[in-house]
Amino acid sequence: MPILVITGTGTEVGKTVTTAAVAAAAVAAGRSVAVLKAAQTGVRPDERGDADEVARLAGAVTAAEVARFPEPLAPGTAARRAGMSPVRPQDVAEAAAKLAVEHDLVLVEGAGGLLVRFDATGGTLADVARLLNAPVLLVASAGLGTLNTTELTARELRFRELELLGVVIGSWPDSPDLASRCNVADLPEVAGAPLLGALPAGAGALAPADFRAVAPNWLSARLDGDWDAEAFRIREAP
Repeated sequence: MPILVITGTGTEVGKTVTTAAVAAAAVAAGRSVAVLKAAQTGVRPDERGDADEVARLAGAVTAAEVARFPEPLAPGTAARRAGMSPVRPQDVAEAAAKLAVEHDLVLVEGAGGLLVRFDATGGTLADVARLLNAPVLLVASAGLGTLNTTELTARELRFRELELLGVVIGSWPDSPDLASRCNVADLPEVAGAPLLGALPAGAGALAPADFRAVAPNWLSARLDGDWDAEAFRIREAP
């Protein structure tokens, strides 16, 4: 798995922090890692983007972006409003392939969800995964409503004959409600793929050294961690 595409069921589900955790666990396992942000929106040229945040938390990783647009909008819309050339799936795939030559693992982080449009022709992160023949990791929220968005994304991946590696809960609350606890069992069922981790709420606020030390505890062995999905399910079962 030299390239892994990371998407979310929507915005603000913990995608960037999850990407950082996957990167940190891989680095701890002795792998060289690059993180590629397909399209960074809502950030000025002098500000830190998501790839920079991953590097801050994860440590010794290569951070890169394909394109950056100033307004916090879908990449295609942001490019059009800024009068800038949009990012194309082919651009992202080529950048990821180049990084894969010199790294053991390349993490390609999308913007928003799987079908957020990059350009006027309707190119998306799903097209990037197809061009790279890369598996997709889906970051989902914990609570009410997540089953619908998770299943819709998983169905789209299957329709496109793309591999869904698994699901990670991007922010597990300190005091989970009934829906969240039930979703631990239901998420892998609706996704048709295993639950590969759960990040505690506020993980991104940890000091980088602390984040790197504990990141493998949040992810399963498939992601270079030691998190046990079955033990987590039994512990959180309602």
